[in-house]
Amino acid sequence: MNAKEGRFYKIRSYWNRPEHAAYLFIAPALVIITLFVIVPLVSSFVISLTDMDIFMQDVKFIGFKNFLKSFREERVWNAFLNTFKYVIFSVPIQIAVSLVLAFWLFRTDRFSKLMRSIYFIPVICSFSSLGIMFKIFFGSAVGFFPYVISLITKNGVPSFWTDVRYAFPLIIFISVWKKFGQTLIILVAGINSISETYFEAARIDGATGKQIFRYITIPMLWPTLSFVIVTTLIGAMQVFDVVFVTTGGGPLNSTETIVQYIYSRGFGNTYDLGYASALSVELFVVIAALTLVLRRYTDKKVEENT
Repeated sequence: MNAKEGRFYKIRSYWNRPEHAAYLFIAPALVIITLFVIVPLVSSFVISLTDMDIFMQDVKFIGFKNFLKSFREERVWNAFLNTFKYVIFSVPIQIAVSLVLAFWLFRTDRFSKLMRSIYFIPVICSFSSLGIMFKIFFGSAVGFFPYVISLITKNGVPSFWTDVRYAFPLIIFISVWKKFGQTLIILVAGINSISETYFEAARIDGATGKQIFRYITIPMLWPTLSFVIVTTLIGAMQVFDVVFVTTGGGPLNSTETIVQYIYSRGFGNTYDLGYASALSVELFVVIAALTLVLRRYTDKKVEENT
């Protein structure tokens, strides 16, 4: 065996070991995560410390001035408040609706399969296209629902998207209608992973459907609920497209979320990429903090019910 063959044999024997070969399997995922998650994240933090526009001309290092500026801007606080309002209402409603329907449709009969498929249809549709569709449905000019309401109330055609009272609830409704099918499928899989013996024992003891749902399904479903709650929260904190195509943040910035404002500062008339990046970093910190707190709570609930 010559020196070249000896080196090849050493390399092959090294990567043939399970503890080393594992890195070869995760290498593609690591490359993708590095290119599309880690590098943009680090770049956002670096850009947030500069005065830079989207054309990258006259770049100046200004330290934490963008962050200090954002703390004093009322519109930033309003955008975060609207985002939290969206999360507080949309996440519990989405999970509650999905949980009730999952307990109803977790069986393997044809009706349950059909209904799960129907509820999943909005998930595979574009959020932007659904937003445009609902904007037309509820538009004061050609919308079907405002016209019907005007015929019933005789008070003229209501304007949903330009009324502060209706715009935000409509956005929450569209979001829940679009996303609850995905949560439903995950919860159905979680319920089906629970041993049937628990349900059979409860029925033998005379438990009602509500009692089985409360004392068996929910406690045994906490590992799945933990995943659903955290992922739904993260997605809700980044809501953008439905707001962008329906209200654009209006009326009077009452529906403007933080991602909507980041977009308008970074890619709007100002092209203030440094300031937009600073807001992105702040959003990342807020999401990370909320995720850690929520994970601790859900992990504790899992331990209590296992």
